[in-house]
Amino acid sequence: MPFNFPILLTWLRVALIPLVVGVFYLPDFGFSASDIGLGSAIVFVVAAATDWFDGFLARRWNQTSAFGAFLDPVADKLMVVGALLVLVNLDRVSPVIAFIIIGREITISALREWMAQIGASKSVAVSSLGKIKTAAQMTAIPVLLYSGTIFGIDIRFLGHALMLVATILTVWSMFYYLRKAWPLIKEKAQ
Repeated sequence: MPFNFPILLTWLRVALIPLVVGVFYLPDFGFSASDIGLGSAIVFVVAAATDWFDGFLARRWNQTSAFGAFLDPVADKLMVVGALLVLVNLDRVSPVIAFIIIGREITISALREWMAQIGASKSVAVSSLGKIKTAAQMTAIPVLLYSGTIFGIDIRFLGHALMLVATILTVWSMFYYLRKAWPLIKEKAQ
């Protein structure tokens, strides 16, 4: 297993996931719900920033690896799933929306694995639509984790609107990847 700074950042993202989730379940140390939400949102944003930064550094320093390419999306999905489970538990995200997002991630991960096994992984490589979907999720989640007020404005409406956009992009990107893979799916299913 290669080890370099970009991979260290990815491992850091994995390590931050329990902190994003755990702050909501710590004993009461006198922090308000708003403070706890803000703390979780900040940790989530830091973790999300490592997603961009580790890829940037890996490409810039020519430290890309098969292991890094595997670990990076796993870390992203664990981060999103962990945060969604907290948001469902806090009644800030509908279980249906969480199911759609998590179901899409499992479906597309399985599709990519299968396509790699048959030597066609390039046909379902990450697209700009997938990157926009990820950005929408990574924006909506910390807003909903915080779910407080900024300058006296309740931002929950913004968080729910962003999550709706993220869900639409999630479904759209799933169909985009399935459509790209469909000719091979039909061919191999015969």
